[in-house]
Amino acid sequence: MRFKSLEGLRRQKPREIAFSTLPGEILIARYAREKAFKINELVLKVHGGSFEWYGFTIANRDHPELILDIGLPQNDENVDHYTRIDPEMIAEFQEGLPGDSIINGWIHSHGALDLVHFSATDNENNRAVLDYVTTLMRKVLAKREIVVEDLSLLVEGRFSEGELTRGSVTLITDTQVRDAKILETVYGGFSYAIVIGDRGWHEQEIHYKRRSILSGETETSMKKADLVLVETEAALTPAEIETLIGEVKEKIQPVRYSLIKLERM
Repeated sequence: MRFKSLEGLRRQKPREIAFSTLPGEILIARYAREKAFKINELVLKVHGGSFEWYGFTIANRDHPELILDIGLPQNDENVDHYTRIDPEMIAEFQEGLPGDSIINGWIHSHGALDLVHFSATDNENNRAVLDYVTTLMRKVLAKREIVVEDLSLLVEGRFSEGELTRGSVTLITDTQVRDAKILETVYGGFSYAIVIGDRGWHEQEIHYKRRSILSGETETSMKKADLVLVETEAALTPAEIETLIGEVKEKIQPVRYSLIKLERM
């Protein structure tokens, strides 16, 4: 058999029916943005130096795409050049939130560093946050067809053992079926990642995960995104700033490393 082109050999693209989408930009309340930079300012003021710190972005469960607040957990240790978090830290903080609140990402500071983008360590943290957050707000994105090249259709109680061995996939029904399409649910989720600096700069990304329920196929992706400010009734009051000073004193654990010159005896 001859083909005029390679088009005849291409595998058919699975049909996909989309139900919903994931955010393409980061919505953040002005209050939350101001609070993030206020924490940066207070770290410098309270601890007398610029240190990396991390927090979590918080949303309402009914509107997970909008960052309403910044949560400051107990940081393990804070140095001037890296921050590392793990799923246990995220889970512990989530458990302490009100029932209608949900972590939808993380934020951290690079302090006075000249590194105005995400580091390799940050990318590891991004994956850890994405894995955890997507278990909290798994969303049905689509139904996708599973293409079976050699589907065997059998009727319950009307087939032999030999017939059962045929085909790459066997579908047993209660009545005669000539043709069948199998559609699997595609779940998805996202997490936000924001990095800020003492000089007022910020960079942000959205990380995505899609997982097909039957095939188990998992896709992750990332895109750089804009911050879109949203006005809410919340405001950073002097009383809240005083509370934040106490949190920075308690939860930020500065560690200063010094180089020691070892001389041979």
